[in-house]
Amino acid sequence: MICPYCDHNDDKVIDSRSSDGGKVIRRRRECLKCTKRFTTYERAEQAARLTVAKADGRREPFRRENILRGVVAACGKRPIAEAVKQRLVDDVEEEVHREFDREVPSMEIGKRVLRRLRDIDEVAYIRFASEYLNFRNGQDIRHELEELERRVKDVKTQQALF
Repeated sequence: MICPYCDHNDDKVIDSRSSDGGKVIRRRRECLKCTKRFTTYERAEQAARLTVAKADGRREPFRRENILRGVVAACGKRPIAEAVKQRLVDDVEEEVHREFDREVPSMEIGKRVLRRLRDIDEVAYIRFASEYLNFRNGQDIRHELEELERRVKDVKTQQALF
């Protein structure tokens, strides 16, 4: 590792811990030159790579960064915590790796993101849906808003029963 303080590339590991269910390793390091301490996070790479089948027929390696970029764009300046966005991406990534062996259609990833965004923020949901569902005009957006409102009413009605 390169020290963020002095750019020296020799250090020693002081402490190492697993976090996020063993998916991430957190290491405390000490630079052997300047003796300052810093933290690194390591994520194990999946041995069997998952491929994403795009709607236009292209195939790409699965990258969680692509999902996060779409979620961040949809959330825009909405008051949604970074941890909530990261958790959404973690959940989608885990679900996709669990359910698909080698290849996953991009539409399946989009469905999973949409389902989670709907429960987090309605505006972010509509923003993401406008790209994912490829809205052609205002009528398409209006129809999706009506569906969203119907679902919200159904949930409120069900909650009232309890």
